[in-house]
Amino acid sequence: MTDVTRGLLIVISGPSGAGKGTICKELLDKNDDLYISVSATTRNPRDGEIDGVNYYFIDRSEFMKKIEADDFLEYAEVYGNFYGTPKSKVEEMLLSGKNVILEIDIQGALKVKENSKEGIFVFILPPSMEELKQRIIKRGSETTESLMTRFKSAYQEINYVSKYNYAVVNDQVEEAVKKIEAILTAEKCRVDRIKENILDSKEGVIHEQLYD
Repeated sequence: MTDVTRGLLIVISGPSGAGKGTICKELLDKNDDLYISVSATTRNPRDGEIDGVNYYFIDRSEFMKKIEADDFLEYAEVYGNFYGTPKSKVEEMLLSGKNVILEIDIQGALKVKENSKEGIFVFILPPSMEELKQRIIKRGSETTESLMTRFKSAYQEINYVSKYNYAVVNDQVEEAVKKIEAILTAEKCRVDRIKENILDSKEGVIHEQLYD
């Protein structure tokens, strides 16, 4: 029976404040076979963010050079800053059997969907728009103007949920994580992912019968 070595590519996105980052952190803490792709960005670090851990913080000129070199699986401009997923590291992890999480914005997720047949797309929803607003306010990193921009964008972004394979409401983080873990378990059992193993196994049984 052939070993399944290639990992799953899980794309997680949703409106700002839906709790994507918290969910991804919990998933990583609970699952050793998960790797979260670190994106590059031209925005400035927030308090407590570490270069190479939260993001690769680079300037716009360097980002443009990477675009020209086709170094990104996807990239997008969001709120005046660029974000991109380094292509080579994602492929390296998938080939090693790691399940790779892309925690990216909706623009980026849709670009990955256009270019990849293997992605599993999960949309994180807030329990309500009022709760979403309060979560953004609690960050304390937004001006009144940027807060209104993000909240307005969130209303528009939720309309993209139909483009995804799965939707998970983040009311309780632990429950949201369990739902995503269940999605990954189901995906690993899909026939189109394991059909080579099934066929190899069937052929092996036939060979055994011939030589009995």
